[in-house]
Amino acid sequence: MTKDEFLAVQSEPSPEPGQWTYDFSDPDGPQLGTVAIEGSNVVASAEDPVVIIAEHTSLNVPLPEVIKEPVDLIVLVDRAANRFAERKFLVVDIPGDVGLTIAAYPTKADLPPNSIILGQVVLCQIPWLPSMKPTKSGFMEVDEYF
Repeated sequence: MTKDEFLAVQSEPSPEPGQWTYDFSDPDGPQLGTVAIEGSNVVASAEDPVVIIAEHTSLNVPLPEVIKEPVDLIVLVDRAANRFAERKFLVVDIPGDVGLTIAAYPTKADLPPNSIILGQVVLCQIPWLPSMKPTKSGFMEVDEYF
């Protein structure tokens, strides 16, 4: 993903708590998707949210060893939080790199030279996968294998 692609997405303001918001895509415009995320204070407090779909291997997110193929994660980024913060994952544009980088840096001095912080990761969601299901619950009537 490039910096231009990241900045091309327009975010909608958060709805009032307890209310819905709708998005009707422009069929003649660029084909950008809409992602529904369960409401929470973290999501509602993001000033300029955008979602990146990233493979778990690219972010070094550990999943059960039985999962061999890359799994898509939803990464919610607040573009308004485009400043350094300790213990936060940042979306960074590093000159000379092919695309954007998502990483955490211990200090501001550890950022690559001339890099630009484009936002902070505020939420990462992992999909539920069948291999995450417990094999036995202890109750024969609900266990798939007994």
